[in-house]
Amino acid sequence: MDLGLSGKRAVVTGGSKGIGRRVVDLLVAEGCNVAFCARNDADVNDAVSVLSGGKAEVFGGVADVGDDAEFRAWMQEAIGQLGGLDFLIANASSLVAGANEEAWRKGMDIDILGTVRAVEEAIAHLEASDCGSVTAISSTAAVNISGGVRAYSGVKAALISYMSGLSTNYAANGIRANTVSPGAVYFEGGVWERNKAQDPERYAMAVKRNPMGRFCTPEEVANGVVFLASPAASYISGVNLVVDGAATTRIQY
Repeated sequence: MDLGLSGKRAVVTGGSKGIGRRVVDLLVAEGCNVAFCARNDADVNDAVSVLSGGKAEVFGGVADVGDDAEFRAWMQEAIGQLGGLDFLIANASSLVAGANEEAWRKGMDIDILGTVRAVEEAIAHLEASDCGSVTAISSTAAVNISGGVRAYSGVKAALISYMSGLSTNYAANGIRANTVSPGAVYFEGGVWERNKAQDPERYAMAVKRNPMGRFCTPEEVANGVVFLASPAASYISGVNLVVDGAATTRIQY
């Protein structure tokens, strides 16, 4: 299947590791020019050095989506480097733990307001595209609550709601908006790698609970993200795609 990505332009937040990095990898492999940001300069430089010289242009930058002025300036610079924008992929997340006020504020500032800032800077450019789309990364924690109150679950649920609203507001402008909600994802340097080392019993129980008997890989999530962002999904909007190996038992609708 031709996803129609060759020569297109994408911005990816949180693009140096895990799901975000695999999204960048797949886009570049399809010939899509990409600008991505992350907070760690070394990680950004490493990704750019690996991906440069391939089928597409790659621009990496250091930016904190939680810093309004810094992030908006980076968005403007990135879109300028790309010469426009077709796809916005909001992946940056606080991965916040706990349920106190600090956790809620951090989650809101990065997961929600970071996405809002990206959309506000991108929207005029997406309207000028013939295939504009916004794709955000949420989590099954938003719809499959376990362990009581968690700020992370709340902000990820709010993100799904925000994206659903965008899909309605901008459909007439030719812009699609979708969410991808992964279950537990295992990769080097990720949360579940740390959990495996620090709490092997919890890790083993989490694996056992999954009907497929394993965790998701970043590539498996990225496949869904890139498809939904692409022109191949031209009539799909307002969707929350769950990627969790059938671990979420509620009916999806």
